Amino acid sequence: MLKAGVLGAGHLGKIHLKLLQQSNKYELVGFYDPSKENAQKVFKEFGYHAFNSIEELIEAVDVVDIVTPTLSHFDCAKQAIEKGCHIFIEKPISDSSMGVQALINICHQNNVVLMTAYNLRFLPSLIEFKKQLQANKIGNIYSVRSEVGQYLPSWRIDKDYRKSVSSQKKMGGGVLLELSHEIDYILWIFGPIKWVKSHVSKQSDLDIDVEDSANIILGFKSNDGRELTASLNMDFIRHDTIRKCSVIGEKGTLLWNGISGKVEYFAKGSKDWETILSSSPDRDYTYTEEIKSFFSSIESNELPCISGDDGAYVVSIVEAIKKSSNTNSIVYLQT
Repeated sequence: MLKAGVLGAGHLGKIHLKLLQQSNKYELVGFYDPSKENAQKVFKEFGYHAFNSIEELIEAVDVVDIVTPTLSHFDCAKQAIEKGCHIFIEKPISDSSMGVQALINICHQNNVVLMTAYNLRFLPSLIEFKKQLQANKIGNIYSVRSEVGQYLPSWRIDKDYRKSVSSQKKMGGGVLLELSHEIDYILWIFGPIKWVKSHVSKQSDLDIDVEDSANIILGFKSNDGRELTASLNMDFIRHDTIRKCSVIGEKGTLLWNGISGKVEYFAKGSKDWETILSSSPDRDYTYTEEIKSFFSSIESNELPCISGDDGAYVVSIVEAIKKSSNTNSIVYLQT
C-alpha cells in the first residue's frame, strides 16, 4: 500500500487531508506545515501526524500532495521528485516556468507520476460543455468569451484576505495564478495558444500588492485558415461572483455557468435557452475525483489526465500575458 503525505495544512490542505483518509488504496501517514501553530491546530482537530520538516515527511512516504503557497511549489516538488516520490501538486505548478521542464523530464526518466491539480476539469458541467462542443453542437465556432471574478475579501470570510496567498506577491498571488483554472480549461477545450494580448492591473483600493484585474485576448492555432480568438476577463473586485464561458457558433450559442452548474444552448432562430445539463455536486466532489484519477495513474503507470506539461503550459501563458501587458504588445508563444 502506498504511503501518502500532505505538504501544507491551510484551507485546501485540510480538505486534501480529509479526502486522502477516505481511501483504502493508500495510507495517509501525516502532514507538514511550516507554521507550528497551524500544525498543532490541525493535529488537535483531525489527529493526523505532524512531521517536523519537509525532509522528514518525504522520507516516510511514496506520494506527496503539495498544497503549499504557490511560490514554494517548485522547491517542494524538486525535493520530493529527487527522492522518487509521486507528486500531486495544487495549481499552478509554479509561479515561474524556470526549471519546471527539467523537473518534468526527471519525472519521465524515473517513472514518477506528476499531476497538476486543476479540479475544474472534473466538474460534470464543464465536461458536458466540452463534449457538446466536440459533438459540433453549435457548428463552426466564431468566438469564445470567458469570465471569472469574485470580491477577494468575500472568498473566505473566516480569514483576513490581506494574509491570503491570493493577495501577496511574495507568495505567488494575483488573479493570473490564483484563477489560472480558466486558462487551463480554455487550453483543454480549444487547444494551443498562438498569441496573447492583454492589460493586467490593480484597479481597486484593496490592500494587496498583486494585480486584481486582467483583460486578455487569446489567439488559437488554426488548421482551417480561420483564426479563433477568446476573450478572458479575470478579477478580484466584482461583488457578484461569476464563472462562465459562452461560445458563439454558426448554429447558436453554448453557455457554461460554473456557479449554477448549468450548460445551456440557444439555437439559431430560437427565442429562449435550452438547459442541456444542470449539475450541483457537493463541494468536495471535484477534489475527490482528481485524487482518484491521480492514484489511478500511479496504478496503471500512465500519464495523468492533467500532466506536469499541462501545468507548465499554463504558467508559460501567464508569463506571456504579463509580458504583453508590460510591453503593450502582442506576444507570440513558442511553437
